Amino acid sequence: MNRPADPPAQYRCGSVALVGRPNVGKSTLLNALIGWRLSIVGPKPQTTRHRILGVRTSDAGQMLFLDTPGMHRDGGRAMNRELNRAARQAIGEADVIVHVIEAGRWSGEDQLVWDAIAQSDRPRLLAVNKVDMLKDKQRLLPFVAEISARHDYAGIHFVAARKREGLQELEAAILRQLPEGPAIYGADEITDRSERFLAAELVREQLMLRLSAELPYATSVEIGEFADADGRLQIDATIWVEREGQKGIVIGAGGAQLKTIGSAARRAMEQLFERRVHLKLWVKVRENWSDDEAALRRFGYAD
Repeated sequence: MNRPADPPAQYRCGSVALVGRPNVGKSTLLNALIGWRLSIVGPKPQTTRHRILGVRTSDAGQMLFLDTPGMHRDGGRAMNRELNRAARQAIGEADVIVHVIEAGRWSGEDQLVWDAIAQSDRPRLLAVNKVDMLKDKQRLLPFVAEISARHDYAGIHFVAARKREGLQELEAAILRQLPEGPAIYGADEITDRSERFLAAELVREQLMLRLSAELPYATSVEIGEFADADGRLQIDATIWVEREGQKGIVIGAGGAQLKTIGSAARRAMEQLFERRVHLKLWVKVRENWSDDEAALRRFGYAD
C-alpha cells in the first residue's frame, strides 16, 4: 500500500522589520535578501532615512522586508526623532523582527534596539552580520553566548550580507515564523516605492559617497519634474542644504562637484530604469531644514 502524499506546505506571507543601530549593514542585508539593489548604502551611519519595503517572493512564501533607519540616541533635532519614530513604527507593525548587529560588538545603542523590540510579542531573530570582517573568529561563539544568555531570541544566525553568506538559513527561519496567507504583491514586484523616490535616493547616495566628510547629514533631495518623453526620462532634482556655505561645497569649483554627482546619479538611474535619463540638478538653501517639522514633512521624512 502506497504511503499517502504529505500535504502541501501552506504558503506564508508577512512583514519583516530589519532593525538595528546605525551602520550595522541593514540596507546591504535587505539588498542581498531580495536580490536587487533597492536601498542605498554609504560609509556613514544613518544613510537610510526612510522605511523602505523590499519584496522577496519564493515558492514557499512572500517576505515583505522593511529596511529601517538606524535606531540611535536622540541627537536633539527633529530629524533624529523622526528616524527613531520610523524604526519603532516598523517594529510595531511587523510579523517578524530581525535584529541586525555587527559581529563582535554590542553597544549601548544595540541595547536600545533590544529594549524597543522586547516590547513586541512578535518572533525575534538575531542576525549577526559582518562575520567575514571579524578577524578573531574564536570570539564569535562566546560573544553570541553572552548575548543569548541575556536576551530572548527565537534564533541566531551568522551572515555576511556583503558576500551573501548565511542568507538561506536566515530566510528559512523567517519563513517559519511568518503567518500563513496568500501573497500580497505580484511575483515580479520588488517594492512599493515610486521611481521618483528611487531617483531622489540615487542622487542622495552620490552626495553621501562624495561629501560624507563635509556634509554627511545636511543634504536632502527633492524631485520636481519627472516626465517620460520619447523614451527618455526628464528628471529635475533640487539638492537642499542648511547653510549658504554648504551650497558651494556641493557645487564645487566651477561646478565640477555638482557635475560629477549628477553624472554618477544619472548613470545609476539609467541602469535602474533601463532607459536614457536627462538629469538637471539645482542646489538651494533652507536654513536648518533637519530641525524644521514643516521641511521634514515636505521632504517625506514625517507624516
